[in-house]
Amino acid sequence: MTQKTTIKITGMHCQSCVSLVERALKKHDGIISSSVNFSTEKASIEYDPGVTSVQELIDLIKTKGYGASIQKESGIKDDEQQRKAELKVLKFDVLLSSLFAIPAFILSMFFMKDPLPDQDFIMWFLATPVQFYIGRQFYSGAWAALKNKTANMDTLIALGTSAAYLFSVYVILFTEGGHQYFEASAVLITLVVFGKYLEARAKGKTSEAITKLMKLGAKTATVIRDSHEQKIPVGDVQKGDIIVVRPGEKIPTDGIIIEGESSVDESMVTGESIPVSKKEGDDVIGSSLNKHGTFRFRATKIGSETMLSRIITLIEEAQTKKAPIQRFADTVSGYFVPAVILVALLTFTAWYFVIKAELGIALMASVAVLVIACPCSLGLATPTAIMVGTGKGAKHGILIKSGEALETAHKLKHMVFDKTGTITKGKPEVTDIIPLGGIDEDRLLSLAASIEKGSEHPLAEAIVNKAKEKGIPTKTVTDFKAIPGHGITAKISAADYYLGTIKLMNDYNIDFDSRETDMHDLEGQGKTVMVLAKEKSVLGLIAVADEIKEDSPEAIRKLEELGLVVYMITGDNKRTAEAIAKKAGIKNFFAEVLPIDKADYVKDLQKNGKTGMVGDGINDAPALAQADIGIAMGSGTDVAMESGSIVLMKNSLTDIPKAIKLSKLTMAKIRQNMFWALIYNAIGIPIAAAGMLNPMIAGGAMALSSVSVVTNSLLLKTKKL
Repeated sequence: MTQKTTIKITGMHCQSCVSLVERALKKHDGIISSSVNFSTEKASIEYDPGVTSVQELIDLIKTKGYGASIQKESGIKDDEQQRKAELKVLKFDVLLSSLFAIPAFILSMFFMKDPLPDQDFIMWFLATPVQFYIGRQFYSGAWAALKNKTANMDTLIALGTSAAYLFSVYVILFTEGGHQYFEASAVLITLVVFGKYLEARAKGKTSEAITKLMKLGAKTATVIRDSHEQKIPVGDVQKGDIIVVRPGEKIPTDGIIIEGESSVDESMVTGESIPVSKKEGDDVIGSSLNKHGTFRFRATKIGSETMLSRIITLIEEAQTKKAPIQRFADTVSGYFVPAVILVALLTFTAWYFVIKAELGIALMASVAVLVIACPCSLGLATPTAIMVGTGKGAKHGILIKSGEALETAHKLKHMVFDKTGTITKGKPEVTDIIPLGGIDEDRLLSLAASIEKGSEHPLAEAIVNKAKEKGIPTKTVTDFKAIPGHGITAKISAADYYLGTIKLMNDYNIDFDSRETDMHDLEGQGKTVMVLAKEKSVLGLIAVADEIKEDSPEAIRKLEELGLVVYMITGDNKRTAEAIAKKAGIKNFFAEVLPIDKADYVKDLQKNGKTGMVGDGINDAPALAQADIGIAMGSGTDVAMESGSIVLMKNSLTDIPKAIKLSKLTMAKIRQNMFWALIYNAIGIPIAAAGMLNPMIAGGAMALSSVSVVTNSLLLKTKKL
């Protein structure tokens, strides 16, 4: 029988490191499957315990030059602390590096023609701490790559900056009037470290989302033991315990009601705004909120078995999986760096041993090859475009939380929308007031609002708000009684009134048969219908619905124009789901889907193309994490926002097509940048190897390639979304 484990990995510098660890794991005996996630710095491994052990896997990863440890259950807090510590170190490195690099840049740019006394030595002094203290991480990464017979971006950065730095030292010590390149190495390292700082800020969101989920759970439970009520910590609840829940209390764990009935707000878990009526024999979900009645239930699931814990586990699993994007620059570097080193060595050999040139000439030619190959522009190609793209998105109220999201959004083939609070407004509103008993609409609404003003139910709130909106006064009500799942009975001026479902009418022998067609017509439109009766006579119908947002149909239409297939997913019955989908212009929908199963529907769609998920509730969090792109509404729960990779701050669905267009524009810029970054190398390296390009001109070409990349990225600001 196979087992699964999660191993925390430290010291990974780029996607090449991920590939190295994955290759090592897959070659190891006893490994069924493995996935290494660079963003979360975790490896999710399925293995045969009869063949290998977790300790062997940890030792294997350590032999490749990385830190490894078992992921503890309490690892969420540890991850958060580690992330904060990493950010603190990177921020210090950026500030310290800038302190030296900016003066070096100013001296090289503005004091080139009229240098200060001993300016070369001042530049040497400024560049040295950046090169060897701030840049130590790149040397470390390059050394680890070398030991494993591979190359990565760290190798490029270490080689390029070292070439510029060491050549500059040679120029100062052994030549007269030569040009040094200290500022190039110092500024490059500063920019790369700043990019790492920005990347680190976007990482580690998993722990924040899960921490927020954990805070939703109840802290204590009132259990019956020895015929007495005892308040104990939730962690001490055992299966089979009888638990008492009073109005306003959170349900401690999952179970089945054995006595009493109530109305339970499950929105914290299901995302649905309307409380669910619960009676004997019904299931209750841990962390949901009891609204009205007192009931007792038997605990059936505890700890990691509860729905809340399962949702947490789903998020962890979805986010530990391998990121969909393989960074192009890292792939290029695997072939590019060895090729550049080989060309530089061949250049030196040809000039010194074949042509018999002087050592200085041979060295100048080989260094020119390394300088022209300095990865300034290659290192800037992706991050500059992503920085401008995310900035432009933020300006339009589209918060893109990672470069991966910006790179992936334009590849989406399917878009799945949650219904409540996403396609719809998430707040029930009165849509129809139909008098049937000889009274007008205002009178009908006044009576209904009078009865409902004592209730906390969202449907009641919708009726009361409608009366307030129309300025209709309410009457004094006596003998108010809420009947969960059925409705309300009350007295107004000594007359009996009934407001609720057909079941309520039947309970009190009120004839409603002749009006059932009207009710079914309204229900067919996705509306919840309440009947108002006085004594034995029906006075009218009031329909309440969670109306779709005004911009939903437009957003759906624009997504379809972009070639996406749009789906709606909801826990509603098929008739209601079909009505809402039709209003929004959605042809495909999944109805009666349990919250825990939403991620599975997304997973199935992913088999036929990249899939996005749009949602706002906690129940959407696993699906948001599972999707290639999770898009959360800004008004949604904090957890949904943390789990999503794109957040729509204006809560407008029409921003989704804009985000996809922004992704296309940004990716176009990245491809153009890669072209400009590599074209200088493709043209410059042969010229440098031929001895026709001295290091000063090579440095100028290198700077020009960087300027062209940054300028091209900035042009993204002028594009319309």
